[in-house]
Amino acid sequence: MIALLQKVKYVKVSIDKKLYSQINKGILIFLGIHSKDIKKDAEYLVKKIIKARIFSDTNNKRNFDVLAIKGSILVVSQFTLYGNLKRGNRPSFVNAATSNIAKPLYHYFVSLLKEYNIKIETGKFGAEMDIDLNNNGPVTLIINSHDEKKD
Repeated sequence: MIALLQKVKYVKVSIDKKLYSQINKGILIFLGIHSKDIKKDAEYLVKKIIKARIFSDTNNKRNFDVLAIKGSILVVSQFTLYGNLKRGNRPSFVNAATSNIAKPLYHYFVSLLKEYNIKIETGKFGAEMDIDLNNNGPVTLIINSHDEKKD
């Protein structure tokens, strides 16, 4: 499972030119789900994301996580994170989970975030979405559950 995190001042998701969801200060997560991902991948990523100290203190040091700043999180499913251009010019998505695997894991991931009692918003799984955001910093990080040692 891949989580691409962006520290944002705001993010808005629109579908068919209509506002679907939005947050102010917090984290935008683009979530890619691999065909071999399981619940433990989601659990690992949520723990890392919640504790990620990407927000600055008064000395401009990144010492605060999203809970400390009372921020919000917006999660958008993005199977293209598992796109591969190694062969040819058209991306292959053979490693991306099919909808019947990805959708339940996506919802599980979101449910885990909601346990932290902060504002959680989402995109719409499988929809064509327009994302309007202000990446603050800019800060963009990638966490891949397959690269990390899991307990």
